[in-house]
Amino acid sequence: MRIGVISFFAAPLALLGVSVFSTRIGSSHPNNVLPSKKQVEYQRMELIGFFHFNMNTFTGKEWGYGDEDPKLFNPKQLDIEQWVRVAKEAGMKELILTAKHHDGFCLWPSAYTENSIKSSPYKNGKGDIVREFSDACRKFGVKPGLYLSPWDRNNGTYGTPAYIEFYKNQLRELLTHYGEIYEVWLDGANGGDGFYGGARETRTIDRRTYYPWKEFADIVYRLQPKASIFSDAGPDVRWIGNEKGFAGETFWSTINTDSLVIGESDQRYLNTGEPGGRAWLVGVCDVSIRPGWFYHENEDTLVKAPQELVDLYYKSVGRNAVLLLNIPPGPDGRIHENDIRSLKEFRSILDETFGKNLAESGKAAELNPRSRPPRYSPDYILDRDNGTYWEAGADQRSAELEIALNGVKEFDRIMLQEPVRIGQRISRFDIQAFRNNGWESIARGTTVGYKRILRTSSVRTDKLRILIKEANDSPAISTFALFKASRREPGM
Repeated sequence: MRIGVISFFAAPLALLGVSVFSTRIGSSHPNNVLPSKKQVEYQRMELIGFFHFNMNTFTGKEWGYGDEDPKLFNPKQLDIEQWVRVAKEAGMKELILTAKHHDGFCLWPSAYTENSIKSSPYKNGKGDIVREFSDACRKFGVKPGLYLSPWDRNNGTYGTPAYIEFYKNQLRELLTHYGEIYEVWLDGANGGDGFYGGARETRTIDRRTYYPWKEFADIVYRLQPKASIFSDAGPDVRWIGNEKGFAGETFWSTINTDSLVIGESDQRYLNTGEPGGRAWLVGVCDVSIRPGWFYHENEDTLVKAPQELVDLYYKSVGRNAVLLLNIPPGPDGRIHENDIRSLKEFRSILDETFGKNLAESGKAAELNPRSRPPRYSPDYILDRDNGTYWEAGADQRSAELEIALNGVKEFDRIMLQEPVRIGQRISRFDIQAFRNNGWESIARGTTVGYKRILRTSSVRTDKLRILIKEANDSPAISTFALFKASRREPGM
């Protein structure tokens, strides 16, 4: 998949009239660029899932050419409830289905093309997998999302204005017939060779002008106001520049989108963001549990091990992003047992590691504090309530906190969270432990954002310091926690 969207999403959400999440404990000086309530809620999901299941599942391809016979599509043991149950047990809060991939085959009986499930043997042409998927998500309390490829290698009008109307019509179908949809995922692979109604030619588009992205977004928000839109440039959530599942060591939710062009975005920039960025876009780290995005039998032994998935969790969620993990069902319509086994242990390791916060019974104090309202107590960082937080004085850009643990604790995982509702601020910090009658640095980092998890060697101490060395506004922390990793975890 090649991802990207042009820059019509450039303005900060607050300037676009999108409501900003009001804090439970309000800052007297929030940053200029803030997330919407929808974006904060999106990031809190942390782990979401992708189901690449379509014509390619039956042809063994990753990108279909568009000339595939719809009669090839026939999952004889389809069990979408199994998909959703497996994903939910792994901790996924939202799931996205490839309603249409680049070959143009539609998993719903679209009124605008014959290249759809209505022309397949599945349920004698009476099936609707988008319906089954959305129903299963609601049954299990998981949010449904849909992928609708803007490229269609089957459609004869692709590259002309007529195709834009065709795409809008399909978008309206998906967003009006299946209840609430929570994400629309836009892939930036566009233009190239294809069947195109029998033309069998290469068609190129002007990536800056062909797609009226703002008109597409208007359709989404009008029909599904709770939906988030994914692309290079949001406007809600963004690609992080790779499909390997990890964000940058320094990762800002703020970014400038005016230079982002479909399929040509600076991937390093997407993987870092910018502290002075004018838009807030939650980062999404997309990666497949297998080498390919669609199921291939010869990859059954190549499923990522649970320890690999845990490592990706630290490099995505633990770096201020969301992990989007693809689990491709096979042609029988079920998720393979190898994928299920890996997911179960992945969830078990995370639960074991993060089940007990070793810092929660401690006491926190700010060293050399400056005057501010008492509601910003340092103890708020230890109360397990992400709605409360400590904040330094208005004119401070650095601060020090000292934490007295309730006795000596042994840990090797450190978690920090900022109250991103008032902005992302910290750009450099140091964690110190009191050992051998002195303070020793045990971990350093740059950005924190919604969540930062640091892996360290084993540390035993009864006292810690958080040294915030640089910030773009008064430093603030909502959560500080310590954990001991499961013995089944990978190394640092």
